[in-house]
Amino acid sequence: MPDKKLLILNSQQIQQKIDRIAYQILEDNFDEQEIMIAGILPRGNIIAQRIKTILDDKAPFKSRLLTINIDKQSSTLKATTDFEVEECRDKVIILVDDVLNSGKTLAYGLGVFLNVPLKKIRSVILIDRNHKSFPVTTDFSGIALSTVIKEHVDVQLNETNEADAVYLI
Repeated sequence: MPDKKLLILNSQQIQQKIDRIAYQILEDNFDEQEIMIAGILPRGNIIAQRIKTILDDKAPFKSRLLTINIDKQSSTLKATTDFEVEECRDKVIILVDDVLNSGKTLAYGLGVFLNVPLKKIRSVILIDRNHKSFPVTTDFSGIALSTVIKEHVDVQLNETNEADAVYLI
């Protein structure tokens, strides 16, 4: 790993961003009975779990955690889920990932739900890098970074016993 690591968000700041996003989701869905929070593996799912924990404590609605595993190297949509997509019919979907770079992963995540009529779908991204190649946008984001394409954003969420952090490398 290169020697230059710039800390963008520390553990407390990450939690503050996730808290704020959870409250925005609550405000956007206050009248709902149930929402589905779909986390894209690996780190999107960790963020989705944390959002669900906050909503379970504060929201009047139920929330259900869904997991999506996307083959990010494929040129076509190849995804596996831990749920039947039909279970999402007429529900609110909150699609969660850690970093939005080109938008490909988020576009593939949206593609999982294309054949099912939904009430609405919203996207949550912790770090939006503003390098979109796909026509996707975020509804709720923690922070937008203007970076050069050669830079890398490293999100660590309770991995290898390290504290939560976001680094620009």
